[in-house]
Amino acid sequence: MRIFKFGGASVKDANGVKNVVNVLKEVGHANTMLVVSAMGKTTNAMEEVIRCYFDDKDALAAAIQEVVTYHDSILVDLFGNNHHPVFNSVKSFFSDLESFIESNKSPQHSFVYDQIIGYGELISTTILSAYLNEVGIKNDWLDVRNLIKTDDNYRDATVSWEKTQEKITERVNKEKLNITQGFLGSDDNNFTTTLGREGSDYSAAILAYCLNATDVSIWKDVPGVLNADPRFFKETQLLNTISYREAIELAFYGASVIHPKTLQPLQRKEIPLHVKSFINPKDAGTTVGKGAGIEPKVPCFIVKRNQVLMKLSSLDFSFIVEENISELFKLLHDYKMKVDLIQNSAISFSVCVDNKFGQLENLLSELKGKFKVAHYEDVSLYTIRHFNQEAIKSLQEGKEILIEQRGKETVQLVVK
Repeated sequence: MRIFKFGGASVKDANGVKNVVNVLKEVGHANTMLVVSAMGKTTNAMEEVIRCYFDDKDALAAAIQEVVTYHDSILVDLFGNNHHPVFNSVKSFFSDLESFIESNKSPQHSFVYDQIIGYGELISTTILSAYLNEVGIKNDWLDVRNLIKTDDNYRDATVSWEKTQEKITERVNKEKLNITQGFLGSDDNNFTTTLGREGSDYSAAILAYCLNATDVSIWKDVPGVLNADPRFFKETQLLNTISYREAIELAFYGASVIHPKTLQPLQRKEIPLHVKSFINPKDAGTTVGKGAGIEPKVPCFIVKRNQVLMKLSSLDFSFIVEENISELFKLLHDYKMKVDLIQNSAISFSVCVDNKFGQLENLLSELKGKFKVAHYEDVSLYTIRHFNQEAIKSLQEGKEILIEQRGKETVQLVVK
């Protein structure tokens, strides 16, 4: 069995849905499972519904209506009128959403988030399934919440692998085209859970592992995995193959390749992962699998913007030793700073962090009572895997280098 994952960009409108049909006709769809995300920016719109539920009840109805209108327009474009049964199916999901909002008594944000957010995926897959049936591509729609079982750590649930294997074996007919949702699961009480960052890709990997899939294809609007983000770098190159280990290394440094948690179940069973273009589905794209390094072996550029660099030194020129470093990491943890680079010497300690939760001022206030502190906001952290001097020079020109750190395969530069 093959697993195909389609993200929100691939089904953002009626033309996107029709293009999925074209992809399936070109590459085949026997013995395949489609894992599909919410349409377009629906997840953002559903997060606005959640925000209104907690903070702005007066705007809640309008926020829901915006999601309804968006999906209604796609339905009309695909089916032409409201006589098709799929209109009632989608309407039923919105009725369930409104019933939850009216009856919910839980004040827990993460729980409410998971119960609301998943309607985007349930609706997108319902629409796609109905359209495929309409054009003669018969399929089974499956609720992934009946397949992937998790704990109740809402918004970042952990998979219960044994229960998940049992459910998938019991409910999935490998000889059919199946359609299900990415990102979602359910706990032992059958409440919806979500799988955290890159959850839809992870869903595809979980299903692949449990179904012993031949491969997984992630369909994107790019030709495959590139050696740099084209939004930030002018010249980019397609990577034909990447080993599991190399992909994990790139992801660790911040490349939007594939999240390590997606790769781990695939690596265990050596299931290859293809990153392919839904615009040119016959193109080879990039394959992530067992092997050595990357091909072609070219420098890979990764950038993290809006970082904060802090340089700390002891007030009395004493050594910064294990006790100090332990305390520093505890503070970074307490103030929810994601550490992206560290460098230390006998009397100084530098750290580049992502101030994602806006706790920088509070952290600095506490640090200044114990250390001499200099900090730089709005810096960029560049990482080059498989660097050469030309690659380093291209990043250094016209920039103030605050820190440079080199290893055998990787160089990192913090620049202003």
